Amino acid sequence: MTEKAQFEYLWDKIRERAEKLINPIPYAAFIEHLTPDDVINKKIVLRADTDATAERIYKSYTEKLREAIVSAEIGLSDFIIVVEGSETYTLREDSDALVETEPVTLDKRFTFDSYVVGPSNKFVVAAAKSVAETPGENFNPLYIYGGTGLGKTHLMQAIANEIAEKKPSLKVLYTTSEKFLNEYVASMHAKKGSGTNSEARFRNRYRNVDVLIIDDIQFWAGKYGVQEAFFHTFNDLVAQNKQIVISSDCPAKELTTLEERLRTRFEGGLIADIQPPDAETKIAILKRKALEKKCVVPEDVLAFLVKGSDNNVRTLEGRLNKVIFASKLHEEPLTLSLAATALQESIGSADEQETVTPDAIIRATTSYFSVGKNDLLGKKKKQELVRARQICTYLMCDMLSLPLVAIGKEMGGRDHTTVIHSRNKIAELMRVNDAIAKDVNDIRSIVLKQ
Repeated sequence: MTEKAQFEYLWDKIRERAEKLINPIPYAAFIEHLTPDDVINKKIVLRADTDATAERIYKSYTEKLREAIVSAEIGLSDFIIVVEGSETYTLREDSDALVETEPVTLDKRFTFDSYVVGPSNKFVVAAAKSVAETPGENFNPLYIYGGTGLGKTHLMQAIANEIAEKKPSLKVLYTTSEKFLNEYVASMHAKKGSGTNSEARFRNRYRNVDVLIIDDIQFWAGKYGVQEAFFHTFNDLVAQNKQIVISSDCPAKELTTLEERLRTRFEGGLIADIQPPDAETKIAILKRKALEKKCVVPEDVLAFLVKGSDNNVRTLEGRLNKVIFASKLHEEPLTLSLAATALQESIGSADEQETVTPDAIIRATTSYFSVGKNDLLGKKKKQELVRARQICTYLMCDMLSLPLVAIGKEMGGRDHTTVIHSRNKIAELMRVNDAIAKDVNDIRSIVLKQ
């Protein structure tokens, strides 16, 4: 595919989304006739005929066009409009420089010592420690999966921190799947003639390492260009006995939108999962977090925080933070009564407390958007129903520790790839669209108050 054809391909994907977001008349007048010229720093460069057209797009359709770009899931996040001969709408002299992205900074707090081990994660922690002790010798690749907020990132960074400390001669690279994807796209679409070989630089960055750790590879679903790049990186590293560690939110066999040859290579190593923590492990996690904050929390308060929580460790920590803040704000000791007031929950047995359920999320979503349950879970493609359906799916992924297949079943029998797509799309839109972020947070509040 030529460079021009690549730009056309990306623009076609964006237009498919833009046509659904922008009314037909302005779309035909201002958007349809734009032509793609380049991709610079995750922004697509679009050429317009006149300054007036460019000005109208920026003034009236920036958010819609940006939303279309993000929702197209092609690794881009924004746009630039240029007009030939214009002094206003033109590229700056330095705008075509390929930006070297900074490496992901490891959190030094994420160590094996600070990771609370329980029955739900004992096996995967043992595997991670083994890899850290002898990279490239035992389990290659090590594939770690588990639900949101169960500690995958902590464990991945613990491996990197352990190797960096104990084996400083080894080159360790920890990154996220999003960063890998963005760097791949940038390397493919960097301007030619810039005096640098961006593709070679990308290859060298990821293949000249002793340990490569990539977090959340489920975000590559359906993105076959980056999968191809990783496939060759994978083969090159394994052939040199270099260690690869990967994380995902589901087993490798469920990543059906990843190429078969990638899935089989993942399955050729060790696959280890992190299960939701039991009550005892949750209390141990809270004690560890409280210790880090130099606080002593009574046992009855810890038990109360655990009873009212889901399986997401980040949510659990958020509850603890809220109670500690309330104690400092009101200058009162940490008591059961204070905790209940801070969280606006009643004190009672676990059986008396209503937990978040799929039905609770569905009820909140249908009420918020004024749609019927059958329409929400059905097959209708109206934009407002599709968006409500995606938000509902996102909230189930975020608030529940259910397998993707189970969430798909709750959402009208959809497969897990649809669940992944909906979750990822809303997560991306929340970054650039305040209205979507507000919808999600409002519905979350409704669920928690039910």
